[in-house]
Amino acid sequence: MRGLGWRKPAQSGMTRGGATRTRGGTKIGPERRCIATGESGPTGSLVRFVLGPGGQVVPDLAAKLPGRGVWLTADRNMVDKAVKKKLFSRAFRTQANAPADLAAALEGMIARRLIDLIGLARKAGQAVTGFEKVRARLKEDAAGVLFEAHDGAADGRQKLSRLAMARGAEVKIIDLLDSAELGLAFGRDFAIHAALDRGGFADRAIREAERLAGLRTHRLISDDADTQISGGAGRPASDDGYEGPDAASRQGDR
Repeated sequence: MRGLGWRKPAQSGMTRGGATRTRGGTKIGPERRCIATGESGPTGSLVRFVLGPGGQVVPDLAAKLPGRGVWLTADRNMVDKAVKKKLFSRAFRTQANAPADLAAALEGMIARRLIDLIGLARKAGQAVTGFEKVRARLKEDAAGVLFEAHDGAADGRQKLSRLAMARGAEVKIIDLLDSAELGLAFGRDFAIHAALDRGGFADRAIREAERLAGLRTHRLISDDADTQISGGAGRPASDDGYEGPDAASRQGDR
């Protein structure tokens, strides 16, 4: 199974030192060096850290906190390596205290940012949930991102995924959140399917999803028609994600 929407930096054009990364001769944003790999790459695949009071390592996900910062690849193995080998102290050139569960904490923070972005898109009228609404958005060719809860039933997810794949690289398919997390973005207990319109919110959501993919390694992000979307344990198939004794109470516009 391949997750083509995300690549480890060593496989995606990162360079030694601070060389400018280009694609087709065009510069692709600023670059920073990862303290774990020693390689430089676009900041979209990295997380900035600063030192807080008492030398505590603080993630700066928006890269806006004052003070000297260091950068680390958004990858669970790299975060664990940085903590275990005390790479933050080496990079800051002073004692830096990084918690042992930094990777898990970082995963939770980025997941929250992604959920909040979907929520902002919803308030702006640029995100919908529910099988029929999402299918309509895909057929209208308005969607830039399709979110599928990884613990939803396979049948409904596969139907929408095939529809999105027919649009090729124009639609990113993200299978990183569970139904409760996706539901939070829409102010409900759960949601299985969601779509974001093309534009700023979708672009930002994709960037956060790419960082989350490195930390939530059991899930994938895909934008390739040949890639099967990864699934969770799931539930019995239905277009709305639920079926069984309580299907009547569960089904609806999810």
